[in-house]
Amino acid sequence: MKQYTLLILLACVFLLYSCGEEPQPKPYAYFRIALPPVEYNTVDTLGPYTADVSVNCISNSANSHYSTPNDKWINLFYPTLNATIHLSYKHISPSDLNVVTEESRTLVYKHTILADAIRESYYENPERHVYCMFYELTGNAASPTQFYATDSTSNFLRGSVYFNNIPNYDSVMPCAKYIENDLVHFIESLEWKN
Repeated sequence: MKQYTLLILLACVFLLYSCGEEPQPKPYAYFRIALPPVEYNTVDTLGPYTADVSVNCISNSANSHYSTPNDKWINLFYPTLNATIHLSYKHISPSDLNVVTEESRTLVYKHTILADAIRESYYENPERHVYCMFYELTGNAASPTQFYATDSTSNFLRGSVYFNNIPNYDSVMPCAKYIENDLVHFIESLEWKN
């Protein structure tokens, strides 16, 4: 009987000392994304403009029923990041400028349902006649980056980035920033052919 009492007493002592902090579940984590090195090539086959494009992109024409002989739609696909930059060029007249810029702005602000914030940045290069509005969207919006660039007389280029997966800002943020830097370089190197 003494043996059982001693065993029960030892078991109680071990149970008292084994109790500590309550176990906590670990937070969700994301896979580490290895971003490709930054390198650009000047491309003049996208439309009536030239620009520096990342060597990590694959460009292809976007077949669209909206395309006309004066419009050109191009997709720049990042296979390693599973993202696409949709570029649409439109030949405009000066009277069309307000309409197309407002259409672009409306398309950006349709993302306010899921976007936490939309930051607008203006860029201009008077020597090259490039005037651009750049939009950075934070939160779980479908498109984290959009822009339009124009010479305000005849050329209008609109671009938007989309990832080919469910928009989760925390998981796509490193890729979105990488592509955003590529787009900034694209805009800074943009030149109209006409």
